[in-house]
Amino acid sequence: MTPTRILVTGGAGFIGSHYARTVLGPDGPPDVSVTVLDKLTRAGNPANLDDVRHAPGFSFVRGDICDPDVVDALVAVHDQVVHFAAETPVDRSRPGGGGFVRTNVLGTQTLLDAAVRHGLHTFVHISAVEVYGSIRAGSWPETDPLRPNSPYSASKAASDLLALAYHRTYGLDVRVTRCSNNYGHHQFPEQVVPSIITHVLKGRPVPLCGNGLNVRDWIHVDDHVRGIELVRTGGRPGEVYNIGAGNEVSHRELAGMLLHVCGADRGMVRFVEHRRSKGDHRYSVDTTKIRTEFAFAPRKDLLAGLTETVDWYRTHRSWWEPLLSRACREPNDPNDPNDYERLPS
Repeated sequence: MTPTRILVTGGAGFIGSHYARTVLGPDGPPDVSVTVLDKLTRAGNPANLDDVRHAPGFSFVRGDICDPDVVDALVAVHDQVVHFAAETPVDRSRPGGGGFVRTNVLGTQTLLDAAVRHGLHTFVHISAVEVYGSIRAGSWPETDPLRPNSPYSASKAASDLLALAYHRTYGLDVRVTRCSNNYGHHQFPEQVVPSIITHVLKGRPVPLCGNGLNVRDWIHVDDHVRGIELVRTGGRPGEVYNIGAGNEVSHRELAGMLLHVCGADRGMVRFVEHRRSKGDHRYSVDTTKIRTEFAFAPRKDLLAGLTETVDWYRTHRSWWEPLLSRACREPNDPNDPNDYERLPS
């Protein structure tokens, strides 16, 4: 059987590498090969791919999705693209959105142009919950208008619309997924869950922006990747699929759960002013569509998943400690000698 050749962009990052490890792992499909394309900037980490580096059917290319020559050569010899590559996170986009527009919009267009040119079979575009904006009550279905509130989320929304336009204009088989907030092992330390964990493990105060009441739905990366695979293998062209877990908790509640798992005192939390933006208050996606079409349901209980994640960071300090200097740091007070970093909003 000829394997399906999948090009995974951003495959050295947190979710992209988890996807590559999963599809090439013992429980993955038997008929795929994977090429990871990653520029290896900031959160891209070659060590994330150590488990599959010597797996049959795996290859790695260091390159930029905005480089048309690199992209064209790769798309020409692949059957499918699973497109994770993006400039993140929200907070880093607030001082200026130029780099986010370049990577997230122009990079996506470069991939789409190559996909049309070479008659690619399937293009799975990985988006994010932030494109919907903030919702006070209820949950967003896939049909809701996009109302992004940051340069990052606006660039992701633009890339969503561009991908779907290529389906309508050129007949390209595009499938879009929008997932709620992820957590799990191998996540870059600036993100909320690993930031709390690594602060505790370093014995440093845990900063929470504002009142810590921003609400997010937390899904383990295992469940997210499983949802992506369902869409890749059985999704309908031109459709958008929300992926979520229904684990809505505030940052304050999340910090309390992680401190409990770590055996740490809640007194470690420090509430700090968010100097740039208050951020979106609440995210919540309606997952009726993916549950109905694929019987998708998250398998990882939030507390069990957080416990597993804490254990991984506790036993893999050699992975995350060298990354702390690359994580996004913003002083709470220029006179504070601790200069501890903020949690994203």
